[in-house]
Amino acid sequence: MVRTHVFTMLEIVALGGLGEFGMNMLALSWGGTTIVVDAGVMFPDPELLGVDRIIPDLTYLTQKGRVAALVLTHGHEDHIGGVPHVLPLVDGPVYGTALTLALIEPKLEEHGIEGTRLVPVRPRERVTVGPFAIEFIRVTHSIPDCVALAIHTPAGVVVHTGDFKIDQTPIDGQHFDVHRFAELGTTGVLALFADSTNIDRRGFTGSELEVVEAFEEIFTSSTGKLIVAAFASSIYRMQILVDLAAQFGRKVAFVGRGMMRNSEIAMRLGYLRIPPGVQIRDSEVGTYPAQDVLCMATGSQGEPMAALSRIAIDDHRHVKVGPNDTVVLSARAIPGNEKAIGRVMNHLARRGADVIYEGIKHVHVSGHGSEEELKLMLSLVRPRFFIPVHGEFRQLSQHARIAERVFTGRDPKPEIILTENGDLLQFDGVGGRIAGKAPVGRILIDDTRTGEIGDEVLRDRRHLAEDGLVIPVVAINKQTGVLEGVPDIITRGFVMENSQALLADGARLLTEVIAQASVEERTDQGLITEKLRVELRRFFRKRSGRRPFVLPVIMEI
Repeated sequence: MVRTHVFTMLEIVALGGLGEFGMNMLALSWGGTTIVVDAGVMFPDPELLGVDRIIPDLTYLTQKGRVAALVLTHGHEDHIGGVPHVLPLVDGPVYGTALTLALIEPKLEEHGIEGTRLVPVRPRERVTVGPFAIEFIRVTHSIPDCVALAIHTPAGVVVHTGDFKIDQTPIDGQHFDVHRFAELGTTGVLALFADSTNIDRRGFTGSELEVVEAFEEIFTSSTGKLIVAAFASSIYRMQILVDLAAQFGRKVAFVGRGMMRNSEIAMRLGYLRIPPGVQIRDSEVGTYPAQDVLCMATGSQGEPMAALSRIAIDDHRHVKVGPNDTVVLSARAIPGNEKAIGRVMNHLARRGADVIYEGIKHVHVSGHGSEEELKLMLSLVRPRFFIPVHGEFRQLSQHARIAERVFTGRDPKPEIILTENGDLLQFDGVGGRIAGKAPVGRILIDDTRTGEIGDEVLRDRRHLAEDGLVIPVVAINKQTGVLEGVPDIITRGFVMENSQALLADGARLLTEVIAQASVEERTDQGLITEKLRVELRRFFRKRSGRRPFVLPVIMEI
């Protein structure tokens, strides 16, 4: 049902990204106008069988009617991965920097959506959407072309930092716009929504250039092929490695679909510069001496179908790994992926490769600001209300405690509001408050299907995984309903002690059930199928304590 009443206040609600990593999405409404900041995804835990990605529940946006604009801060999956699913609810443009929009285009093509509404913006530009004037502010992160937002509303200015760190030696020379944040703080900011990811790390986060020294050592000492696994969006890391490869006389091959696609996009837009003659195709890797090759591959998180995982088990068409080769995992392990990453590293080690990761050498640096940078942001912006975002609840809570210390002695003292997904924040002339709860949740996406996975599908997948599958195959005479031959029971994933005897007893039960059924039941495939399913499930539950998924196959002959 579409809401018809009009707000005379600013309403802000996080649909994802609070109390979790990923699914970042924030909706702001004034009057009849709603805009959405970011549309991210989250990658599933192993128990979510067959689920490829998770997006926020969009019920709140459908209740609002149509969204006037979608505004993006940068091109990481946890901020843009859900754009194809949100775009059908958006009437207006999609604003983002050039690289961010370029990374979205292939996603829209895959979903058959035209990208005609993509509007590129630059830092310090402003766009107007109804009562909102949205200003883009340069920030530094682990990917180029990132912006924070200053959203000018009738209730005041709302600053949304996006993901950021304060890198004072950025590779592309595009510095964090400290001056604009200070100006906004001077003129007055209603609310600050700030990244909390690294609040539990003391000090400052290092510059992207900090990894150069470790990689110089690796290039110097490696006598064979060099394979570096990183996120496909790590454009800065790509540039550092390309420059080192040129310096040490190695050819560069991008391996894995995401790595190849993103490197092409970055080169086309000028964010990645590769000297002539340095890049080769992955199919050419085997034609060069091992010591003359650098491969940049996807799979730093141990994803089963990613390039590094296939290389590790000798299943990649073009890239092989062996003794004297060096493999570097240049990425932070996302919580929950440790086992998969360890498995890949073990496979690589069995093939004789030297495996290097963050715990051994300084081959990765975070893209998120640590405690001192987050304090600096608070001091620069000086908001009336502070709302920590982007992180699990312990990070949001720690950010709130740090803010209390930053704001000590300030008069008036800013108000800190700890929120969770779905909390309706309202701001007006009186102040700000949590004024209710919006519908929030998760939508599970299976990329091989048409999209959303229902609860019943996931339930059946778990059922199959835990208790297995039993398929009774029964042949029945179509005219008389008489059983033809002995029923056969096929099992998959269902193993019990004395299972042969158990299955033989099950076949006898099927014979008895069919013999005792009326002619009408035996000749009605729907009725006899359900009768066999119920009786066989009861039989297995009593005899084995298991509840396998029973799928009868009735053959009428």
